[in-house]
Amino acid sequence: MWIFVKFGAWNVSSFDAAQVRELEQAGYGALCARVLSARGYGSAEAAAEYLRADAPLNSPFLMKDMKTAADRVRLAVARREHIAVFGDYDVDGITSTALLTEFLRGLGGRVTSYIPARLEEGYGLNELAIRHLYKQQVNLIVTVDCGITANGEAELCRGLGMDLVITDHHECKDELPRAAAVVDPHREDCSYPHTNLSGVGIAFQLAAAIGGEQAALLERFSDLLCLGLVADVMPLRGEVRTMVVKGLKALERPARPGLAALMKECGCLGGPVTTSTVGYLLAPRINAAGRMGQVDLALELFMTRDPERAAALAESLCRLNRERQRVEAGIYQQAVSMLGPDPHPDAIVLAGETWHQGVVGIVASRLSEEYNCPAFLICMDRDRGKASSRSYGGFNLFTALTRLSSLLESFGGHELAAGFTISRENIPAFRRGITALAKAFQASGKADTALAVDCTVDPALLTQENIQALTQLEPCGTGCPIPVFCVEDAVVTQLTEVGGGKHLRLSLRCGNGQNLAAIFFSQTALRSGISPGDTVDVAFTPQINEFRGSRSVQLNVVDLRLSGELRSEAERERALYLRFSRENRLEPREAARLLPSRSEFVAVWRYLIANSHDARMQEEFSCMSRKIARTAAESLTLSKTKICLDVFAEQGLIKLQTNQRCCQIEITTDGRKVDLDASPIVKRLRALRNGGR
Repeated sequence: MWIFVKFGAWNVSSFDAAQVRELEQAGYGALCARVLSARGYGSAEAAAEYLRADAPLNSPFLMKDMKTAADRVRLAVARREHIAVFGDYDVDGITSTALLTEFLRGLGGRVTSYIPARLEEGYGLNELAIRHLYKQQVNLIVTVDCGITANGEAELCRGLGMDLVITDHHECKDELPRAAAVVDPHREDCSYPHTNLSGVGIAFQLAAAIGGEQAALLERFSDLLCLGLVADVMPLRGEVRTMVVKGLKALERPARPGLAALMKECGCLGGPVTTSTVGYLLAPRINAAGRMGQVDLALELFMTRDPERAAALAESLCRLNRERQRVEAGIYQQAVSMLGPDPHPDAIVLAGETWHQGVVGIVASRLSEEYNCPAFLICMDRDRGKASSRSYGGFNLFTALTRLSSLLESFGGHELAAGFTISRENIPAFRRGITALAKAFQASGKADTALAVDCTVDPALLTQENIQALTQLEPCGTGCPIPVFCVEDAVVTQLTEVGGGKHLRLSLRCGNGQNLAAIFFSQTALRSGISPGDTVDVAFTPQINEFRGSRSVQLNVVDLRLSGELRSEAERERALYLRFSRENRLEPREAARLLPSRSEFVAVWRYLIANSHDARMQEEFSCMSRKIARTAAESLTLSKTKICLDVFAEQGLIKLQTNQRCCQIEITTDGRKVDLDASPIVKRLRALRNGGR
């Protein structure tokens, strides 16, 4: 379609009315009942199991090598050996490190925490760190949230006489590192029921295997578990849901001075805590420490018992996060400029000479979402680059990097996020290879780029009471996503850019006469391709907006599309224009439909003159044609608008640059008149209309 649709398609589920009645009788709100039915949990029993927050924790000994790992660590504690807990610099890695360090010290262990410096050492075990720990007379290294691909580093440990226990949750390569124990639920020979635990979950299970009772450990460490699991986007089902629910309750009254101080600094201390609180407020600030090269601040935040020190650390993390946002904005602008005007790549592979290694992952994530393709951003340092990548549509990054491993010096990660090191000379070949893999994946039909909409709802159900009842689905996240609803055939009555032009505020009038307020974040009027008077379908999450003591219903827009027949008409018009412009063939009736009348040429020209600023303008095709049709009272279609613009460009009246959705127009006429009847495009359309070929 030529209206901007963020997702290529919408998969709109439906609910069963009888199931909804049963669920409402069981105490679920009207909207909540529809979501549960649409997701396949139509009975009260099925819904209760789906939302269950007290599932038992699995035995840690179901993981391959867990007993061996626990025995080796227990022996090290008993012998007073020097143990190093070696972590990662993201939220999951930091919480893993803090949890296991605190637990082992509580048993009397001699423990050093080590998280590599992101900028100097990179991700995971490395020779510099191992030799440093060897000089510190470390006897045993226990990795958390890393190590599964550290084959060479494991050999170095063996050569130095240091034992290595690996606990990780990332994808395994064909050959595992030779270590005293390798604990990872992704091992093919592992019988653990699922792979949904992140690094902190596996560190927790190691603690339980060493000598802790699970229930008591969950009480003690649920806050750290919750942070790491939510930040690493683990599916909120089974034991993960149990851990997260327990952790969210603990975070409402944080026992750790550091967490209390951070939540106070974020303005969320003392209120309800949800997964959104963790994902959007706490996690970015904790991650900022690692991204900006000061990960020790975040680790100390979790470990300190001094409230004054905690307050200082919290303030430092928030300051680092603001700096991270500034750096991110700069890299993003550079990356977009390197892509050119609104491209449609199969994959994005960009390299920057001055980019910040700790921040490019966030930018890659943003680019993958905005351009609907996997993104790879490479930070160059002379002849080598370190890259962060993010997936899109289910494209498996780890599998792709494995297939291109001959071009890489090293790599690791999982399906959705991965990193690698590459020489400068191999970047062009990697770009070609990854683009080919991404293109083939799209062509295979396996790509999942559709927006999942729970169901279409009657706008009358969007009351504060029903929206408030959606908390029955909490916690929401992967495995139990935030509900997305659809309202059809809503008329846009007002459209305003807010937040310095970064966001779009809409007023909508529904068929029952009800008016709804909506906000579309990170969207502009141009990119949305809509204008007042358009009839649209709106995919959204409902929320209760509070402003100056007043509460009201607001739709948080996820996507917009033209409604029903308008959408079908736009597709037909697009196909008609492409058949003419690319194949130069039309049936006579189709050519007649595509050929603009003189009054339509005039209407389009007057619109360009009236709306161009400094003789330049940029607009979305279908939006332009609908506005001209309304203001000029012409039956102007999208395809006719395109033909008018093509003819004007052909005759030298404008300079026209186009892509899939938008056009950039510069009026270049010097006032001379042109004979549109002499246009080759017009002549060809007339010939086709008259049966010519």
